Amino acid sequence: MQLKLPGMVSTALDQPLTGKTSVGARAFCGFQDCFSRLRSMDPVRIAVVGAGVVGLSTAMCVSKLVPRCSITVISDKFSPDTTSDVAAGMLIPHVYPNTPIPTLKQWFRETFDHLFAIANSAEAKDAGVHLVSGWQIFRSIPAEEVPFWADVVLGFRKMTKAELKKFPQHVFGHAFTTLKCESPAYLPWLEKRLKGSGVLILTRRIGDLWELHPSFDVVVNCSGLGSRQLAQDSEMFPMRGQVLNVRAPWVKHFIRDGSGLTYIYPGTSNVILGGTRQQGDWNLSPDAEISRGIFSRCCALEPSLQGACDIREKVGLRPFRPAGVRLQTEFLAQDGRRLPVVHHYGHGSGGISVHWGTALEAARLVSECVQAPRTPTPKSNL
Repeated sequence: MQLKLPGMVSTALDQPLTGKTSVGARAFCGFQDCFSRLRSMDPVRIAVVGAGVVGLSTAMCVSKLVPRCSITVISDKFSPDTTSDVAAGMLIPHVYPNTPIPTLKQWFRETFDHLFAIANSAEAKDAGVHLVSGWQIFRSIPAEEVPFWADVVLGFRKMTKAELKKFPQHVFGHAFTTLKCESPAYLPWLEKRLKGSGVLILTRRIGDLWELHPSFDVVVNCSGLGSRQLAQDSEMFPMRGQVLNVRAPWVKHFIRDGSGLTYIYPGTSNVILGGTRQQGDWNLSPDAEISRGIFSRCCALEPSLQGACDIREKVGLRPFRPAGVRLQTEFLAQDGRRLPVVHHYGHGSGGISVHWGTALEAARLVSECVQAPRTPTPKSNL
């Protein structure tokens, strides 16, 4: 089979923010008119900067956990132009160096429970969330035969010898059922729900978080890779990921090599083949040689993929931070004035697996900022 790669690229958060303009947001030519109106409606004004899966889920959690507030999601691009749109979306969590395992497990469980409820509702199709079963396979027996998340997913067990015959190069494996969250459907679904609850979607590129003062009382920074600039976080850098989207409707089970570099994830309309982890690489153009390597590795695990068609390439820049997720409140100060900022970024390639759990934690930090005594802010001149 000759591999034809037309080179469809989904860009990542290579700018500080991402997003699209809602009909309501287009009516606002600037912050002054917008937020003088919002101020009369609600005293607590919260801005969420960034509109990937982390930003939108955080806005949703804040709307549920923080009473009497107005929320605005500010971004210059939304789906389908975010890094989240390129994510494979399989719920298999990663370990973050500075996050205790009990905390990570809580984040994963809260995310799994949230998406599991959607998968069992009438909203499942529109939200792009569904259950999928399959195997995680290893060429040697892993140090931890039972991972920390084993009792969160469904039906976790060791693979039988009969099952392992399908993968002659592998000697050990896990079989389980987890969830797949397809971001190109999930993000617009979240956005629709936010708009329905009164959240304003505003298109604007932010160069400095302080420019949101005094129009907002609290800012939540969910700008991902953009935090290199907005939070002046030099630890943030891209982890380039390249995948293939193919049509292979006969593939029903996921297959993930234990290293996490080779995977086959079936979705509702296509199968995602991956992948790469290229540290510090900002290149958003697909590499044909890498694509051939991905296809070859995946076909070695599932030979029937030789018959796949409609092969498309996608590239995204994961917001990687060696220490892991940053969930922290910072107070920006200038001329005696303060602006509380809740930072929520740095998920790397594991954002989908823990996004709701970390968003709940970010919302709790926002609630603490709201409950603290606030100094009256002057009228905005923006």
